[in-house]
Amino acid sequence: MGLSGLPTGAAHDAGPVEPWTAETPRLYTVTVATPAETVTLRVGFRTVAIEDGILTVNGRRIVLRGVNRHEFHPDLGRVVPLDVVRAELELMQRHHVNAIRTSHYPPHPAVLDLCDELGFWVIDECDYETHGFELLGWRGNPSDDPRFAEALVDRMRRMVERDKNHPSVIMWSLGNEAGVGENLAAMAAWARERDPGRPLHYEGDRSCAHVDVYSRMYAGHEEVDAIGRGEDHVPHLPFILCEYAHAMGNGPGGLAEYDALFDRHPRCQGGFVWEWIDHGIRTDRGFAYGGDFGEPLHDGNFVIDGLVFPDRTPSPGLVELAAVYAPVRIDVRAGEATIRNRYAFRDLSHAALRWRVTADGREVSAGAEVLPHVGPGTAVVVALPSAVVPHEPAESWLDVHITDATGLVLGAGQARLRAAPPPSRTATAVGARVDGGAIRLGPARFEPVHGRLVRLGGLDLRGPVLDVWRAPIDNDRVGPDPVERRWRAAGLDRMTHRLIGLDPTGDGLVVLTRVAPGGAGRALLTAYTWKCFDDETVELTVAIEPEGDWDVPLPRLGVRLELPGALGAVEWFGAGPGEAYPDSRTAALVGRYSSTVDDLSTPYVYPQENGNRADARWLTLTAPDGRGLRVQGRPHIDFTARRWSTAALDAARHTADLVPSGAVHLHLDHAHHGLGSASCGPGPLPQYVLHAAPATFTVALSGVGAAS
Repeated sequence: MGLSGLPTGAAHDAGPVEPWTAETPRLYTVTVATPAETVTLRVGFRTVAIEDGILTVNGRRIVLRGVNRHEFHPDLGRVVPLDVVRAELELMQRHHVNAIRTSHYPPHPAVLDLCDELGFWVIDECDYETHGFELLGWRGNPSDDPRFAEALVDRMRRMVERDKNHPSVIMWSLGNEAGVGENLAAMAAWARERDPGRPLHYEGDRSCAHVDVYSRMYAGHEEVDAIGRGEDHVPHLPFILCEYAHAMGNGPGGLAEYDALFDRHPRCQGGFVWEWIDHGIRTDRGFAYGGDFGEPLHDGNFVIDGLVFPDRTPSPGLVELAAVYAPVRIDVRAGEATIRNRYAFRDLSHAALRWRVTADGREVSAGAEVLPHVGPGTAVVVALPSAVVPHEPAESWLDVHITDATGLVLGAGQARLRAAPPPSRTATAVGARVDGGAIRLGPARFEPVHGRLVRLGGLDLRGPVLDVWRAPIDNDRVGPDPVERRWRAAGLDRMTHRLIGLDPTGDGLVVLTRVAPGGAGRALLTAYTWKCFDDETVELTVAIEPEGDWDVPLPRLGVRLELPGALGAVEWFGAGPGEAYPDSRTAALVGRYSSTVDDLSTPYVYPQENGNRADARWLTLTAPDGRGLRVQGRPHIDFTARRWSTAALDAARHTADLVPSGAVHLHLDHAHHGLGSASCGPGPLPQYVLHAAPATFTVALSGVGAAS
């Protein structure tokens, strides 16, 4: 608080001042003059303290919902124009990021000016890292070499003296991944004497001898929970994750579970996702990364690890983070909603509540309610008397959103008011028959060699066949024990399909197959049971029974089809609008959505599994002339649609490698393995690991438009 180290003179009573916080960034203009110089500063007034083991600002516990930020631009390298900086900080705030760790050096001073103005909690980090010495067992590390003592203290001194008057800076960091040693102790001692009003941070000091907070990188959920319960060596200190949820490629998964721990344990005060931006360099073939310039030593795409792509386009991970970091939590029930304000200092007087009721994804009523006073850290129950269950027998939902004056969603929630009615059947199943070298079942035609569907009404297609492989995401293929290696060693990328039995019956068609990798003692015995109850629709039930030793999880479990490339328009009733996976779906709400096959795909810099839409009740893919395919889940199915095969996606290393095949490759998935963040951190939580186990799922397929 106040101004550190400025000349003293005649005292003037400025009167009462409003405190500065990241939520209410009140700044004052201060002019400091000597006979030789006049300086004008923008300052804020606030206190930072650790009280009873809790990090507080102005006497209140805060939660750091943060990111690690490097200074990077895909065209200009380390030179980032200030208009770009402002835009990216505003983008952070629109996604509810309230804290920044300046990894791993003090930023351009104008960045901190903007943090003061816009409102961020900042850990300002000294430009000191000796990570490479870890490969030598820390032998010769400057952190404990007296010859470097003055140089390291000088680095700390220059950061503190330059940035000490920024209210956004609430903590100093001694550096990053520099081992331990007496020189770090000297840096800490100097900073404490010069600026006792800010706590000190350094993750590498596990003893916490020279710091005021306990900091960890990439601790798993179970460990964070144990630390929250005080089951560690420094239970008297606040705990933060200075790096967590490694945002490399598709992911991170498990954000919601981390956030729940920050809510549950007062001592666990948030953290900083690694990291904000992909460090890709723009070329005429897309964004380049390590090895693309012929360098012999590099880390590949390990620097493509951000929540935004190199051009600062948000990834699905940032959309998920926004939903998890949202300052308002909404628990919706029929007729009411509990609104919980997660701000530490701000009430919700700037916000509005809107609701709507949908039936089968279509809005049937909507309205607004006056939001009562909801103080920081408090909750209220708001009655929604007009949001009634529709009369029609349709799956109905109540959606509630809290927005600010600009329309920014501060929190969202929904509850199902009525389940979908079960499908009605008035007819008995028709039988399959062999006709002209093909097997016919209602509108469907199957080839007799493998028993696969080749035509539905007027629509040519291929499949569906069981599929368990996905193009590995970075969290599958990078890290100390990549699950991709176990998947490939188990042969999951080379599964073959052998027909065991083909039985056209009086009430359908049964196709029995053995799906297995060659040279392995494991298989998935798969039965496809086809039924037809009318002239337009066939119903498929897939039953899987594992055989042999399955000591690895499955990447996915579903079926794949190839459709004509003209079927480029997609509509669905299910979770959306963006991609969602088992451990990354807070942002996905049930509704009716439309897109295109091209827009369903996420252009990760390093191509990998992407684009899954979850819990579809139904979906349609149509061509411009209206013909297409309708899929109905029984009751739900995940789906992915793209213009290249999984094999092509697996082989690609840059987005330019992905060339449309001329077909639409549709995946209908019963389950997915979770995302986790194992590229640098924990893998998926146990509940999101997809084990090989007996499973059954059902979908109905029908032609639409000119194909019916």
